[in-house]
Amino acid sequence: MSIGRKSGSTGVSGPRYVSVGEVVRPHGVRGELRVRILTEYPERLHVHTHFYLAHPDSAELVHRYTVERIRLHRGVLLLKLEGCDDRNAAEALRGMLVQIPLEDAVPLEEGEYYLFQLLGVEVETEHGERLGRVVEVLETGANDVYVVRGPRGEVLVPAISEVVRQLDLAAKRMIIHLMPGLLGDEE
Repeated sequence: MSIGRKSGSTGVSGPRYVSVGEVVRPHGVRGELRVRILTEYPERLHVHTHFYLAHPDSAELVHRYTVERIRLHRGVLLLKLEGCDDRNAAEALRGMLVQIPLEDAVPLEEGEYYLFQLLGVEVETEHGERLGRVVEVLETGANDVYVVRGPRGEVLVPAISEVVRQLDLAAKRMIIHLMPGLLGDEE
């Protein structure tokens, strides 16, 4: 069972766009942007002629930009957008999400999913106890952690096969195995 894919994520349930980067800061004085890559497929970014930028807090307010230049440099994306011609214009885009339309994203394989698809999934134990809904996915490096809020408060569920026993995205349902200490008490 594949626990997940980190290729693009967004905090909005059912988005039209998938985030592939985040503007970190201007690069130089001619409007180029330094972008932190948020996709597992950075080599595919050069095929896009347009990106859609939105502030993380206002994902529904999307602005379309034509790509003038794009290149990978030391693990980051350097991006020049039409109309962003100086450092001040680039500075105004700091913190924006760089997105592509969902239909242009890399097709997922069986058992893979985008992180945003987990938001709102109902989580219950193998014994039928409802723990709540996934409200956030933390990317920790070793494995993702699902933040679940419900009757027991906030529960942190490690995204590992020993814990996540079933995931049905169509039904928005996850069944987990309670490992000792997962709920803060010794089980």
